[in-house]
Amino acid sequence: MRNTAQGFGPETNEGGAGARPRLTVIGTGYLGATHAVCMAELGFEVLAVDVDAAKIDRLARGEVPFFEPGLDELLRSNLAAGRLRFTTSFEQVAAFGDVHFLCVGTPQQPGGQGADLSYLHGAVSALAPHLRRRCLVVGKSTVPVGTAAALAARLTAEAPAEGVELAWNPEFLREGFAVDDTLRPDRLVFGVASASAEDTLRAVYAPITSRQDTPVIVADFATAELVKVAANSFLATKISYINAMAEVCESVDADVTTLARALSLDDRIGGKFLRPGVGFGGGCLPKDIRAFLARADELGVGHSLTFLREVDEINLRRRERVVELARAAVGGSLAGRRVAVLGASFKPNSDDVRDSPALAVAGLLASEGAAVTVYDPMAMDNARKARPELSYAPSVTAAVTGSEVTVLLTEWAEFAELDPAALGGVAAGQTVVDARHALDPARWRLAGWTYLAPGRPAMPAAAVPAARRRRPTPRRARAAFSAAQACPVRAHPGPPPAWRGGGARRWG
Repeated sequence: MRNTAQGFGPETNEGGAGARPRLTVIGTGYLGATHAVCMAELGFEVLAVDVDAAKIDRLARGEVPFFEPGLDELLRSNLAAGRLRFTTSFEQVAAFGDVHFLCVGTPQQPGGQGADLSYLHGAVSALAPHLRRRCLVVGKSTVPVGTAAALAARLTAEAPAEGVELAWNPEFLREGFAVDDTLRPDRLVFGVASASAEDTLRAVYAPITSRQDTPVIVADFATAELVKVAANSFLATKISYINAMAEVCESVDADVTTLARALSLDDRIGGKFLRPGVGFGGGCLPKDIRAFLARADELGVGHSLTFLREVDEINLRRRERVVELARAAVGGSLAGRRVAVLGASFKPNSDDVRDSPALAVAGLLASEGAAVTVYDPMAMDNARKARPELSYAPSVTAAVTGSEVTVLLTEWAEFAELDPAALGGVAAGQTVVDARHALDPARWRLAGWTYLAPGRPAMPAAAVPAARRRRPTPRRARAAFSAAQACPVRAHPGPPPAWRGGGARRWG
């Protein structure tokens, strides 16, 4: 067993007047690692545990195994300060902690729609037999309603100690903004069954609530569980709503971006999550709405959430629509055509490719015979593992060189700043499909590109004097490609600017 948690001092904080509780975090994936680091940043002693020894070793060396802006610096500083340690020993975790946070994944069941709770139950099975003193176990994972009550009963039955309680404290993190969302949350939800559990959670979050006016919602287990899935379902619905409007706009040559801007100015609606495009993805929204539907069916109220099936269908349909635009751009067949794909992560400021619309579209393009080349500022390694059949380029220029159509699928800030004239000099065809509405159509058209986007009328290239058009000769294209291959992948310069139509924060 890895043991990197020596030297914390007394075995327990119980009985110490004004002493802070000592915290543990079970699971060091995206949620767990972020929570452990940020709680240490707030001044707590934190011990995190995982069954993956290689991941624990990396974290103990100060290496974050995923990309999240600002997290690596906080990890290293809190390791150096001695507030944060990592281990593979559940026995050590049980002895150390006063509050244990459950932060394991709840993915979609293989071959099903419901949530796979095996990791959560496995964590409780590993922890409970070692709990030999009073403590609070706090669930943060997204779960079907009723899970907390079942886990509370298990803890009572399996923990040797009296006074082992459960609480539910759902997370509301957005990938790319997780550090800020943890340290400066817009609300805290406590699902508790006793006043003592509430008091303990208030003590844990006192460093946050004492310095900012963060609303605290105290609820029962079921309500706390529902808050998270209801929030994600609402956000998914809003995204699919504007994408449904994009389908209507396409039928009458209307412009969905203008429509969305007009809607966003109504303060009853607002502009957040009202950005049309290729739809949502990632490890949360898609699987959460499906699990919510499955649980509603089990409870006999599936009819109340039938609209979420259409939300899911609209979302998946947008991926097909982007492929249709690319197909039309090259004359009706993608077979043998060269396509540049810009973006692989499911959203900017992340290297997460789980259920990524970008990679899904890239795969669909390849399935129709296109020669697809992908570039992403941060997600290249994960993309290669997920889609090894695709080709990958070290830079935007390398991806676009020789391509007959360019498809933008993740709205990284650096893509909005690209020089369309320079890219036009190496591309074999100057058509761009802006599936995220991230580019300036006028700028690209003036550079000689035809601009296509879901929910907007096609915008042919503006009239450009022949002297300004640089069509690539085979020799020039080969030279540009060779130069592009030598270019290093650029580091991401920072978060993308807020959408001017409503200041939308990026969905996660």
